[in-house]
Amino acid sequence: MADLWQNAMDHAVALARRAGEVVREALQEDRKVMTKSCSVDLVTQTDQKVEQLIIQSVKEKFPTHSFIGEESVAAGEACVLTDGPTWIIDPIDGTTNFVHAFPFVAVSIGFSVNKQMEFGVVYSCLEDKMYTARRGKGAFCNGQPLQVSGQEDIKQSIISTEFGSSRDPEAVEKIFLSLRSILCIPVHGVRGAGTAAINMCHVASGCVEAYYEVGIHVWDVAAGSLVVSEAGGVLMDVDGGAADLMSRRIVAANSRTIAERLVSEIHSFSPPRDDATL
Repeated sequence: MADLWQNAMDHAVALARRAGEVVREALQEDRKVMTKSCSVDLVTQTDQKVEQLIIQSVKEKFPTHSFIGEESVAAGEACVLTDGPTWIIDPIDGTTNFVHAFPFVAVSIGFSVNKQMEFGVVYSCLEDKMYTARRGKGAFCNGQPLQVSGQEDIKQSIISTEFGSSRDPEAVEKIFLSLRSILCIPVHGVRGAGTAAINMCHVASGCVEAYYEVGIHVWDVAAGSLVVSEAGGVLMDVDGGAADLMSRRIVAANSRTIAERLVSEIHSFSPPRDDATL
């Protein structure tokens, strides 16, 4: 069985590279932009093209496997994580970046069996950085091992976050209360790449101590979550409990010390779960 999952991971890496080529080519053309849940929740034909490329190829090679894809869910498919082999796909993580040619755009492919991540692949297309992780076997960027930062003092840390696509006034208020509280710890700085997957890979790389966000989706963080944990990091809910990838809330940090300190400053709220329709 282990060999089968390695085969699947090798296929995911190859697909991520092919998808990255599609993304880079699309950046040279006019990009038709559409919206989903609101005027700032963007989708392009390239998102849809890349997701279909990945799903079609995987179906041919692994016909019994299931899928959770961002654009498939947006089109009405259920977001169901079963015990069976499941590919969790974000064809373009950072669509708004892609639309504006802001240089952080990722293809994110996670693979779960028995609701446990077996591998994660995050390809930062414009940087040509391939982040990979296999459960129990470490995390890598372009083949080089990743290790989280050893910094245990949050006042000496950089924290990553995003504002998300919700413009609900109560949610926005809590997002800014959290940001103010964290800035005033004080931390060295707050950053955001505009993509959850790359933010998580920055934690795994050691250049950022922690990333938190409320409002992300399972396809944003599935692959990156394993990259973080296999690089020695920890995952946690924003209230301090166990991370739940369907909850749309995440803290990814280099250590439990940093994660718990961050949690103490976050003004949490609960968006509708990804599996809320079940």
